Amino acid sequence: MLAHYLPILIFLGIASALAVVLQVTGRVLGSLGVKHRGDAQKLSSYECGFEPFEDSRMKFDVRYYLVAILFIIFDLEIAFLFPWAVSLHRIGRSGLEAMGLFLFILVIGFAYEWKKGALEWD
Repeated sequence: MLAHYLPILIFLGIASALAVVLQVTGRVLGSLGVKHRGDAQKLSSYECGFEPFEDSRMKFDVRYYLVAILFIIFDLEIAFLFPWAVSLHRIGRSGLEAMGLFLFILVIGFAYEWKKGALEWD
């Protein structure tokens, strides 16, 4: 039973060793180069080419979160549709009805978000 985990342990060992090698290489190469000191312009915060104009702790509109939830809902829907479509010939009518119910529930969630105005941008 433990032999089944050997490839995973080998993978984790190689990944850890590679991470250490890359970190050490970066530090060594960085210490060999010229010391870079940032000036005020270089060390300032950067927001897509614009000067920062508000506090970073500002409140976000709830609609951002609603759109994120909507994206997750439909992303999960697609993730469940692929295996269902592949195995539809084996699961038959009961699988078709179960997926129909699943899609119906998702459509209700979409209609709710639409009614709440989550897709409206002012």
